[in-house]
Amino acid sequence: MRAAIMVPGVDGGHWDIRDVQRPVVTTGHVLVRVHASSLNRAEFRRLHTMRVRPGQPTPEARTGGGDAAGEVVEIGRDVNGIKAGDRVMGRCAGGFAEFALLDAREVMPAPERLSWEEAACVPIVFVVVHDALFVSGQLRPGETVLVTAAPSGVGVATLLLAKHLEAKVIGTSRSADKLERLKAHGLDVGIVTGIEGFGEAVSRVIGENGVDMVVDNIGGDVLAPCLNAVSVGGRFVTIGRMSGVTKGELDVDRLAERRLHLYGVSNRLRSPAERAESAKRFLADL
Repeated sequence: MRAAIMVPGVDGGHWDIRDVQRPVVTTGHVLVRVHASSLNRAEFRRLHTMRVRPGQPTPEARTGGGDAAGEVVEIGRDVNGIKAGDRVMGRCAGGFAEFALLDAREVMPAPERLSWEEAACVPIVFVVVHDALFVSGQLRPGETVLVTAAPSGVGVATLLLAKHLEAKVIGTSRSADKLERLKAHGLDVGIVTGIEGFGEAVSRVIGENGVDMVVDNIGGDVLAPCLNAVSVGGRFVTIGRMSGVTKGELDVDRLAERRLHLYGVSNRLRSPAERAESAKRFLADL
């Protein structure tokens, strides 16, 4: 089969389309003929780390793509409730290929009303945002969410799922045009800001009382102003670190006095069973 391979190089990884061995179906897995696979920020991170350095082991080439949507063509042993021809979507390792192997526990039916491209955007981004809003943050109707970098993949998914829960959504971005476009998807208020002056721009809009939840996709450089934006008893959820800054200032007095709840959301260290459970919860709720 044909696949898009991440190949290491002196300036970082690059893509190469190659003929590779089609995956062999193993117990508990299904083989899917891929119709679409989404491009996530993880691919850019992996490419950056695939730099060849003198005196160090050369990173291993690998097929890109963390999720896929397509038709089931083969089923492994001990798989129930899935049959050949089913229209599905799910997380995987190697979605940028003609065929991909998926853990049957993470396979989700792809609704007919979604195009293949739309279905391929669901498994990674929407499942992790569901974890942030439904499982960790327990967002309720009528509450207000501030989402940073709202036009990002996680930002758009946060907007859509928060509006599904009948919450008010305030979004930030450096682009006024992107925020205006998001209003067609339910964005209530857009705040144009960069890293500099972020806190002042946000506080002018939300006032002293703050918001019930912040979903941050930027990183440690906006941690302090994001926590300042959370109301008493509110929640802060970090998902992305788009700025690359992983450390920030934490005012422990404010954390205690305001009785804040801090959540980190990531699938990176989850076991296969935990990832399967998150997919099951997503299906049950949405």
